[in-house]
Amino acid sequence: MLKIHNTLSRQKEEFKPLQEGKVSMYVCGMTVYDLCHVGHARVMVVFDVVTRYLRSLNYDVTYVRNITDIDDKIIKRAAENGESIQQLTERFITEMHKDAEALGVLPPDIEPKATESMPAIISMIETLINKGLAYPSQNGDVYYDVSEFDGYGKLSGRQIDELRAGERIAVNDAKTDPLDFVLWKAAKDGEPAWNSPWGNGRPGWHIECSAMSSECLGQQFDIHGGGQDLQFPHHENEVAQSEGAHDCQSVNYWMHNGFVRIDDEKMSKSLGNFFTVREVLALYPAEAIRYFILMSHYRSPLNYAEEQLEQAQSALTRFYTTLRNIEPQADVRWQDDETFGSRFKQAMDDDFNTALALSVVADVRQALNKLRDSEDVKQSSYLAGLLLSFGDVLGLFQQDPEQFFIGDSSANDDSERIDVLVAERDEARASKNWSRADEIRDELVSMGIVLEDAAGKTHWRRS
Repeated sequence: MLKIHNTLSRQKEEFKPLQEGKVSMYVCGMTVYDLCHVGHARVMVVFDVVTRYLRSLNYDVTYVRNITDIDDKIIKRAAENGESIQQLTERFITEMHKDAEALGVLPPDIEPKATESMPAIISMIETLINKGLAYPSQNGDVYYDVSEFDGYGKLSGRQIDELRAGERIAVNDAKTDPLDFVLWKAAKDGEPAWNSPWGNGRPGWHIECSAMSSECLGQQFDIHGGGQDLQFPHHENEVAQSEGAHDCQSVNYWMHNGFVRIDDEKMSKSLGNFFTVREVLALYPAEAIRYFILMSHYRSPLNYAEEQLEQAQSALTRFYTTLRNIEPQADVRWQDDETFGSRFKQAMDDDFNTALALSVVADVRQALNKLRDSEDVKQSSYLAGLLLSFGDVLGLFQQDPEQFFIGDSSANDDSERIDVLVAERDEARASKNWSRADEIRDELVSMGIVLEDAAGKTHWRRS
């Protein structure tokens, strides 16, 4: 029985989709004005695994992840760069897709853009105005009237009176209440604008997601995900907009992944501890970054530190070493395994506990290692296939073991020379020319090559 921690109820709940056998999920995507950072990587990987696991349970999943391609930051960055907004956003959408692909993240089924969803956005704003939940102001902006929505604060657990007492918003005569938030922004000179019943302008950030999620998935859907930083005010405002417009609970399960911390400090540009995915990929293999993300439960803080990434890379090396020279059984399904499969399911059914699931997968590796010197080829092949079946859910072990150890041949053109040196060393050892064998080993070590002698054969990998 799959249980999901629902931010709305603050407890784990049995997952019951609105429609049997189908799952509808919306995740807040990126605002595309810069390269993705480590926090974005966590969101992408976490909900990629959620999707993969649900599909492995035979759910028909519709996964929507939006793109915010119009925003104050986008406008500002485009002006600073001297390029059009479209040039900026298209460039960073391409880079975002590159990062996602490198991390083994499958594309969402639907990827709506805010600029292509204006009719739905304007229609929802009109509905909110007609219901008395929003009002046009004299300056051309349209605001949501928070005081008219009884449930405001229920997602984040905040009370309106407390919010109002602690509010530090600059005086704005257009608002009737400091907590009211903008749905439509009146056009400013030189900024992109769309025609609307309230004049030319563009949408506020919060209304974009309410409109896109309902347009893609309907007025009610199963799961809404995103980073913990979006819980308030973004997702709180989504609740007010969507439920106010549709008169129903819009989302059954709210999921939020924890913050990313850098050496136990919250990641922040102001602190100078801010890393893009591209910067991390220059230091560590993409699969190691993915493994590192899955080492922690998605709701826990994720501490980015060199030690943890080295641990992830070492763990991957152990898995690929075990899989080396074993032909995995092709038709293994983890769902059919009564021992390891049932434990894996128990872990993942407990609010997608990938940290515990990885410990189960490590037990499979250990069981496979115990068979390494035996002649039980059939069981070895089965366990190797089971590892790959688990890997399909976690997005791991997708490479050929030899390729994992050799690395990217396009980046390294010395593979042939290494093969020649390894073969020459094997000949020297066979003829008991130990001094020459040691000389070759030293040369290979200086090239960053690690040699592994086992069962009369030498394997090599890059350190």
